[in-house]
Amino acid sequence: MSQNLVSWLLDGHQADAPALLFRDQQISYGDLRDHVYRLAGALCQRFCKGDRIGLWSDNSPFYVVAYLATIRAGLCAVPFPPAVDERLFRSIVADTDMRAAFVQQKYLRNVTKWAADLAILDEHAVGNAAFPEIDPESDLAVLAYTSGSTGIPKAVMVTHGNLRANTSDIVSYLELTPQDRVMAVLPLSYCFGASLLHTHLRAGASVAIGASFMFPDKVLDEMVAKRCTNFAGVPSSYQILLRKSGFARRRFNDLRFLQQAGGKLAASIIHEIAAAQPDIRFFAMYGQTEATARLSYLEPSMLRAKAGSIGRGLPSTTLEVLRSDGTAVVPGSEETGEIVASGANITPGYWRSPQETARYFRNGKLHTGDMARVDADGYLYVVDRARDFIKSMGNRISPQEVEETLATHPEVLHAAVIGVPDEFFGEAVVAFVVPRTLDRIVEADLLTHCNRRLANHKVPRKIYLVDSLPMNSFGKVLKLELCIPESLELSLATQA
Repeated sequence: MSQNLVSWLLDGHQADAPALLFRDQQISYGDLRDHVYRLAGALCQRFCKGDRIGLWSDNSPFYVVAYLATIRAGLCAVPFPPAVDERLFRSIVADTDMRAAFVQQKYLRNVTKWAADLAILDEHAVGNAAFPEIDPESDLAVLAYTSGSTGIPKAVMVTHGNLRANTSDIVSYLELTPQDRVMAVLPLSYCFGASLLHTHLRAGASVAIGASFMFPDKVLDEMVAKRCTNFAGVPSSYQILLRKSGFARRRFNDLRFLQQAGGKLAASIIHEIAAAQPDIRFFAMYGQTEATARLSYLEPSMLRAKAGSIGRGLPSTTLEVLRSDGTAVVPGSEETGEIVASGANITPGYWRSPQETARYFRNGKLHTGDMARVDADGYLYVVDRARDFIKSMGNRISPQEVEETLATHPEVLHAAVIGVPDEFFGEAVVAFVVPRTLDRIVEADLLTHCNRRLANHKVPRKIYLVDSLPMNSFGKVLKLELCIPESLELSLATQA
């Protein structure tokens, strides 16, 4: 059997079965494999094994063919985030010594201005060349840039073996079959979006490349029309479905399960989804780019019994919760420690960043930076990221807990909580809230809501109602970009 990821994904499926659904197009496995292999042959004639090839495109068959052909040719795909700016683009090109890039027509003008000497490729090249042998443990398939929600993105080195191991586990627990169809609205350049492509192709299933999620009801219409069996989203996706679409009122005859990752979704929101769509299973999942995609999942049958849990490790992944001295926390206690992961899905580390790699990858294990506790049955509960805790008047406060509390208010669409320096508190808890409509809620309503559900030291000192939160193209809030008004110190001091 070939060690190349793409052969493993595409070979052996029924040639006339649908692989991609895009607008009015339907691309069969036979046609997809032919496009990919012909382009891969052309790439082999022009580039050397391991060369880095960029990909800048919206979700489309163009992106899929270019991505798969790059990897099949033994090259390393470098997906650009959809909303990449000039600074980040130039940084990624230089950081990876990028040889060439596949670029969608709408982005060509920017690329020619920003990197005139970068070779531009298209998907119509035809070639015939011998494909290089692949070592699945060391040869890179992708350089995946992290979402950068807390700082400058880093490139994670993802091998063919990492992707095969993680894909196999996900296909298994989701019980994917050739009859499945996923509605893919997440960027395919994001590890979660890419994992939808990998898993459904491996299962011989179909990927419906959806419209922009700016119009959620249109996405729901397309899901019905294309008879999708599952949908995948990040927390903000499900908030939007509940608050800004007809999802709760509609019925979906073909939809059998939902996938959620990319951050923790409040248990109350999961229960609201389950109540609205009781016949649809919900998979709450936890992962990191550094672990290829997924690390754990919570079985749908355990959503109520283990509310708020990220579940247990995947079949090929071992998760430990360790104290700072490396010993395990006591299961069933309230003791917290860092989640440390090991398994075939754990990547080799960060591209050209030995210090960062040594910091988070030690002795073959990934130190995630996420703090958690473990119950008596081995289910994990993430408390927060170690670096995100707010220290206020001697208390350690989880922003995640406050955000989840705010999210239970029916008029709240999104919420982000941060700590800001304060002479009295040390750090003050401050919340930014996007309401469904500005005229139906005021700050006092939300403070009352929090006071009834949180200890006093966890209640935000200030809540700002805003039109939107700064998010990256993967749907994660960029907390470093939240703007604090200059009058904040005075307003906090008045409250104190």
